[in-house]
Amino acid sequence: MAALPTDKPVYKWLRHDKKFPHVWCPGCGLGILLGSLVRALDMTELTKDEVALVSGIGCTGRMPVYVDVGSVHTTHGRALTFATGIHLGNPKLNVITIMGDGDATAIGGNHLIHAARRNLNITAVIVNNSNYGMTGGQYSPTTPMGAKATTARYGHIEPAFDICALTATAGASFVARSTVFHVNQLDKLLAQAFTHSGFSVVEVLSPCHTNFGRQNKLGSQIDMLKSFKKRGVKLERYNELPEAKKKESFATGVLVDREQETYWDAFQRICEKAGKEGKK
Repeated sequence: MAALPTDKPVYKWLRHDKKFPHVWCPGCGLGILLGSLVRALDMTELTKDEVALVSGIGCTGRMPVYVDVGSVHTTHGRALTFATGIHLGNPKLNVITIMGDGDATAIGGNHLIHAARRNLNITAVIVNNSNYGMTGGQYSPTTPMGAKATTARYGHIEPAFDICALTATAGASFVARSTVFHVNQLDKLLAQAFTHSGFSVVEVLSPCHTNFGRQNKLGSQIDMLKSFKKRGVKLERYNELPEAKKKESFATGVLVDREQETYWDAFQRICEKAGKEGKK
């Protein structure tokens, strides 16, 4: 591998023994997200020893192997269960999960809503490319109605999850959305999520031109990125749009940011109470 520039965040945060370019398809947004991830980590005051990355299965699951921190590549849908164990075993760690939309909201869906409900001090980065990309383009819980997939040849008939609305309703105390086109915004949102106290969710819209784009005739990866540029609207401006325009767009930025007790804080209170009861 060519020498990394020592004055850049990539030198500090990426593993130097990994071969680049990465394993993802040319034009895939996951490489862009990897860049945002390391830049966001560099914005915080965290050290490498204070960060743990956890991923599940799918294209997104490969990301932690490139980052020079403690990482775990887990089974399908179980990233948040492993992350919960890591967090409760060592609450000083900043635990970040990186999951795809199928991984997080299908087989991992119950783990997602209950992690949000408990307000665990974990960040969930959910990459939404609207399908199961690695296994051939099957539909996922975020595939839009009417869209085609290898398991929906005549158009998908189920309504899609809104990941941000789902997790906000379940109890997440920080929820944000961006895309791999809006890189500067994405860097900042990830840094905010990493330093937030409580369960943080960042939905990252990313193109899967190899499967979803091809099956739905969405053009090249560049065309799909331009679509994100056109449809992604900052929350303040999105709220002012007429309803017809809202259906063609999506809100980006911080959607929810509230202070509420974390699971760890509540657990500490119970331990203290139990200790006092035991001394009686």
